[in-house]
Amino acid sequence: MRIDDPVVLDLTGVTDKADLMDRCATALALPDWFGRNWDALADCLTDLTEPVTLVVTGWQGFADTRPRDWQTAQDVFATAVDERPTRLTVLLALGTGFGGSDEPPAASLG
Repeated sequence: MRIDDPVVLDLTGVTDKADLMDRCATALALPDWFGRNWDALADCLTDLTEPVTLVVTGWQGFADTRPRDWQTAQDVFATAVDERPTRLTVLLALGTGFGGSDEPPAASLG
């Protein structure tokens, strides 16, 4: 698989939902109206105007410390991929290949 110009969502050091939403807003250049909640994130992901390959790096620490929020984030990403498969691909980086933290190549969410 070749990934041209992926958007990297680096979650290294993210400790809570607010941090996650801030990183999503920055990485995806979400609009000013983005409400930094799960529904708003889902809306933004399904409203993408151009195809996006989102590579999530450094997520393991967040998954370990906030497992319920991490599960919700995965559900939001997976639902958006299912709803807009030609617009969004989400990959979880298991190593440092995309500039993430020191986790061991990439698993796909959709």
